[in-house]
Amino acid sequence: MSEDVQESTEKVNPFLTPVKIIEPEHKLPDYTFDMLPEEQKAILRGHGWTDLMPVQRKTIPYMLAARDMLVQSKTGSGKTGAYVLPLLQVIVRDHVFPQALILVPTRELCLQVQDEIEKLSAGTGIRSVAIFGGVSYEPQLKALREGVHIIVATPGRLMDHVQRGNVDFLDIRDLVLDEADEMLSMGFYPDMQKIRKYLPKAIACTMFSATIPQTVKSLAREFQRPSAEFLSLSYDKVIANNLEHRVYSCDVMDKDSMTIKLLEYYNPDSCMIFCNKKSDVNYLEQVLSGYGFNVGALSGDVAQNMREKTLNAFRDKKLKILICTDVAARGIDVDHVTHVIVYDHPDDHEVYVHRSGRTARAGRSGICISLITPVEEIEIKQTAADFGINFIRMEPLTNEEIANKVSERARVKLEQERNRFGGQKARERISRMIPLVKELANGTEEDQMLLAYLVDRYAWKKA
Repeated sequence: MSEDVQESTEKVNPFLTPVKIIEPEHKLPDYTFDMLPEEQKAILRGHGWTDLMPVQRKTIPYMLAARDMLVQSKTGSGKTGAYVLPLLQVIVRDHVFPQALILVPTRELCLQVQDEIEKLSAGTGIRSVAIFGGVSYEPQLKALREGVHIIVATPGRLMDHVQRGNVDFLDIRDLVLDEADEMLSMGFYPDMQKIRKYLPKAIACTMFSATIPQTVKSLAREFQRPSAEFLSLSYDKVIANNLEHRVYSCDVMDKDSMTIKLLEYYNPDSCMIFCNKKSDVNYLEQVLSGYGFNVGALSGDVAQNMREKTLNAFRDKKLKILICTDVAARGIDVDHVTHVIVYDHPDDHEVYVHRSGRTARAGRSGICISLITPVEEIEIKQTAADFGINFIRMEPLTNEEIANKVSERARVKLEQERNRFGGQKARERISRMIPLVKELANGTEEDQMLLAYLVDRYAWKKA
């Protein structure tokens, strides 16, 4: 494997010293394993821990001091322990009311964090509950009524409990936002804003994110005090770079289907797709349009009036996907592009730099995705060498991964809609549709497709 194209599946060694660490201006000394309370040390030793991971050594002091922090650390680096261990120390055990709130983007992560809390608090009497959608309300409601110290939740279902009066936030001391960058891409932002209004003003907020684009910085300012500081631990050469270069390998005949998968999985706010040939622009426009995507095309074959109409729609964000050649894209100056897809790697390697530079503008983050055939492998390695680009090779997207991503995104939107019109009268009206929903769900394939169509309308909407 080329040193210039890294494997995305390579696991972070959580005990490895990061390549680069950015410390807060008002730095606190590192926390060590020996500084943990005896009870915690015994629990950790029981699980085979004899040392703390770098992100834990760096983060724990600030959480114990109730200082607001924005922490950059990769998944797999030990960040869950970085906030669970200090939270367990500050919980007042005989006061069985929610004292810490942890917001996460997915049900899977919600369960993982809850499992970690249970593992690290075994025998202490500290209670926690995982709150997420897609399951019955009753176990969650029962746990809340009996009393918990820590809530781990996805924002949508938590907001629903809040509106029903099931949650008491008066004693919350700590707020943790895990995978803040992912939470924004999933569209949770409106619900997080609403939840914040219910929380006490004097709370400590720690945010974790693998990347720190402008959107995450803006979110941090809304949830944290002006005194909040930044801590970054990077395990590779790229640290606060807002542009990430990703590579998906595929056969030349599979590029169109791969493009569809990428659009389904990433659901970009604004995407430019670059082709080397006019014929590929026209072909891809037909394929994506036939698949239901709202796309526009720019090439030498497009008439001037249609070109201006397409450009205006893209600038005004009425058109999310623009397929073009390099020549046709000249003169386009748009700051809101979130993703670039390089359908064909250009013969001139400098052209790749121009293509990727269409995203990550004005302080925003961006992703440039290249579809690379075996023939193009040599070219992309040369591009990496010429311009010092760190290409990350991604594993192929599976249909299950795509389905899970689309379903999670649709669920977020549906929960937001339900919370938005969640009054008792509205619930009574909507409840009359339940027999139809059950009939469609248990009916013929055509019935199920009709129900899927209604859900699909929300899967592609943004918050």
